[in-house]
Amino acid sequence: MPATSMARRRRLAAGVAAALVLAPLSYAYSAQASVPPPDSGWTQVWADDFNGNAGTLPSSSNWIFDTGHSYPGGAGNWGTGEIQNYTTSTSNISLDGGGNLRITPLRDGSGNWTSARIETQRTDFAPPSGGVLRIEGRIQMPNVTGNAALGYWPAFWALGSPFRGNFQNWPSVGELDVMENVNGINQVWGTLHCGVAPGGPCNEFNGLGAVRACPGSSCQSAFHTYRFEWDQSVSPNQLRWYVDGQQFHSVSQSQLPADTWNQMTSHGYFILLNVAMGGSFPDGVAGTTTPTGATASGVPMLVDYVAAWTRGGGGTTPPPGNGGTAYRQIEAESFDSQSGTQVGGAASAAGGSYLGWLANGDWARYSGVDFSSSAARQFTARVASGAAGGVSGLVEVRLDSPSSTPVGSFAVANTGGWESWRNIPANISGVTGTHDVYLTFTSGQGADFVNVDWFSFGH
Repeated sequence: MPATSMARRRRLAAGVAAALVLAPLSYAYSAQASVPPPDSGWTQVWADDFNGNAGTLPSSSNWIFDTGHSYPGGAGNWGTGEIQNYTTSTSNISLDGGGNLRITPLRDGSGNWTSARIETQRTDFAPPSGGVLRIEGRIQMPNVTGNAALGYWPAFWALGSPFRGNFQNWPSVGELDVMENVNGINQVWGTLHCGVAPGGPCNEFNGLGAVRACPGSSCQSAFHTYRFEWDQSVSPNQLRWYVDGQQFHSVSQSQLPADTWNQMTSHGYFILLNVAMGGSFPDGVAGTTTPTGATASGVPMLVDYVAAWTRGGGGTTPPPGNGGTAYRQIEAESFDSQSGTQVGGAASAAGGSYLGWLANGDWARYSGVDFSSSAARQFTARVASGAAGGVSGLVEVRLDSPSSTPVGSFAVANTGGWESWRNIPANISGVTGTHDVYLTFTSGQGADFVNVDWFSFGH
């Protein structure tokens, strides 16, 4: 949905460009007390029920707050033409005290819009090998319709982990739109983005999508449960979309080229919630630029909970991709041996700790990493650096010896702080089989230049 490096959503939905009438605004605040217990066979691996005091922000241990009109160095207007400024103001995003998160777009006296967007700290949501991942949210879309809704673009979605810190690798890393809606229409869109843009196997910039009305009550007038499943327990693998337990969309592994599928499934994902205003999708559906002077300000999206479950497979630690342990997210501090490194801890790092204080000549070994018979050609690491100006170095991957020739590397300098994390990808020469993997660190200076949170490989 709305975080790509290129504008998109030029599609028109049949029948929705008819004349729109102003509708009254009303709000429903019903919510469950907590995340529902898992169905038989499912294990909950993460959740936020948004219980807390009214007027407070959601947990920063669970969520990162996106602000402004773009990622640092990313495409303007979040790549989609949306016009709002994202903030951390409790006027735009807060708990309501009744078990809901409220994301509220607001227009000021000059016609400028603000809203909010958050994404999970975790970037490792993926099925266990041979199992199923389920991402679910219970959400009421902004309760506004007709002309008053023009430009509203609520969304619940996920992006491939390599996008964080890169912002130029969409759509190959994958985007899973669990729920999107525009202009207050009683419909939910579910969409996969992948491959290349424009065109490609996922028909970008539109993606592979489906749309349907919410069952029973409209999407705007009541809470509904939106669910996405990534199923590795069947062959070919499947992606499935549901509303209130009713499946309305699926994409099969057999529909896509093998390299496209592997590129979007060789890593985990992070989850996002936001309400955008205007942009290519609502404009395309409305047939005019949105929002307009008739658009109502201050109508929130309400989120009762967001949760992730897994079922079957090899356990709850997600090993994404086609192959062995190389395609899992490997925590950097889980080394088998090391030289010159230390382990640091911080709530902002996945798993709460990281490999740190890394300088020229340091290394860490990870034994018996299985690349399987399908060659890995990409390496991604989540790194941070507070190094002084002029200090930089290489993060290298070597096989079976800390002195072997690197199969790949990337350079890193100051990222904004020792816990200001960036996902940095690098190409590697094709690797198959099982190896001891060494992360080695090379610099022309003697100072520490990088911390590493986790790393993984992809096809």
